[in-house]
Amino acid sequence: MDPVTVPGFSVVPGAQVARALAGREKEIVELVEDTYRVHGAGATVNPPSYFLRFPDRPSSRIIALPASLGGSGDQAGVDGIKWISSFPENVARGVPRASAVLILNDQVTGYPYACLESSIISATRTAASAASAADRLSADRARPRRVGFVGTGLIARYIHQFLVGTGWSFDEVGIVDLSAESAEGFRGHVQRTAPGEVRIHDSAESLIRGSDLVIFATVAGTPHVHDPAWFDHHPLVLNVSLRDLSAEVVLSSFNVLDDVEHCLKADTSPHLAEQATGNRDFVDGTLDQVLDGTLAVPADRTVVFSPFGLGVLDLAVGRFVHAEVARAGELHTVDDFFHELSRHG
Repeated sequence: MDPVTVPGFSVVPGAQVARALAGREKEIVELVEDTYRVHGAGATVNPPSYFLRFPDRPSSRIIALPASLGGSGDQAGVDGIKWISSFPENVARGVPRASAVLILNDQVTGYPYACLESSIISATRTAASAASAADRLSADRARPRRVGFVGTGLIARYIHQFLVGTGWSFDEVGIVDLSAESAEGFRGHVQRTAPGEVRIHDSAESLIRGSDLVIFATVAGTPHVHDPAWFDHHPLVLNVSLRDLSAEVVLSSFNVLDDVEHCLKADTSPHLAEQATGNRDFVDGTLDQVLDGTLAVPADRTVVFSPFGLGVLDLAVGRFVHAEVARAGELHTVDDFFHELSRHG
């Protein structure tokens, strides 16, 4: 067997990640859509996520998302894992809820070749997925002019950034959040970055009834939106945080998932619907089917997109970032990171 060279190991901090992704919203949405197509064709490996939970800290968790993504040429294949923590009590302590790293592994040797700060990558791929869904799922209906955000943290900010960065504009942006401070902070962000009226609602019902596009970006662990009548005007719903909607709302809607097996677990809203019915008949299809034109989306029903979040999306964006930083000659390589490279010393 021909000898191989172990790749160098680099560390890519958050500032470099942010620079590599700045202003690239359209490009990243296209990258995420291409990755969905590859995944839909069965050319990825994306095992179930693993949840590390703590009996003494029940609101907190750390999630491992292993995955493998093929490629060729400039987009060489990559294996890897995202390790992302969610500690909601951080917000009261003045720091973000989530933190993450992404490890990229060489597909020839298996050696890891990069560790990237990944809270930005994770938020970016989530927002790119949401922006893609908003565009593709509204293709056969009037383009939403009123958007409502339920939850106003980092993910909401990134989704708004990606919507604006891919050409969306709104007559009105609605906001509702349990924290008045967070709602005001998000209103300031929206007013600084896009035209249009910004309105803070006093209830989720008011926001939903007044929005054509509803985005859930909360840390809710159990459903708090139960009445399908709130959706009688048939909005497009991006169920990004996955656990806000009751089974009744899901069952009354047209449901598009990013991956059926991943979404129907961990007590997500679609999982609760499966438990309530004992079947998956309410699942109408996946986003990659919309992308390839094999799933028609109705204009006269509430449409709910539920993305569990796939590790292959993190790999795709992480690979892109690593390549951009390398192209700029700015990789921070850790010399001799792998010390023992001889089997016998």
